[in-house]
Amino acid sequence: QVQLVESGGGLVQAGGSLRLSCSASGRTFITNAMAWFRQAPGKNRDKIAAISRTTGITYYADSVKGRFTISLDNAKTTMYLQMNNLKPDDTAVYYCAADDIAAADYTYWGQGTQVTVSS
Repeated sequence: QVQLVESGGGLVQAGGSLRLSCSASGRTFITNAMAWFRQAPGKNRDKIAAISRTTGITYYADSVKGRFTISLDNAKTTMYLQMNNLKPDDTAVYYCAADDIAAADYTYWGQGTQVTVSS
């Protein structure tokens, strides 16, 4: 099993910045990709950024491209999401996720951290 814990959410005004962190523990060696998802009330949970733990290749959804940056620490057990120029539409619960090398989709999930952006 892999355990993921998010932190860093909070309330920020439009145009401000936040940095989210995701700490992974357990059998982290069985994972490859890690990603950030977000879900607003009544909406689907959407992938907004992802990174490969083996290659460093990144992915960004069009809605956050140029504003958000995903990264890993040197041990590749902590993932960050630097969020700049935040907009009210960024308000959502943000989730950390990790895949399993033996699985096709993301398998492990954090409990989420709330990000609220005010006008």
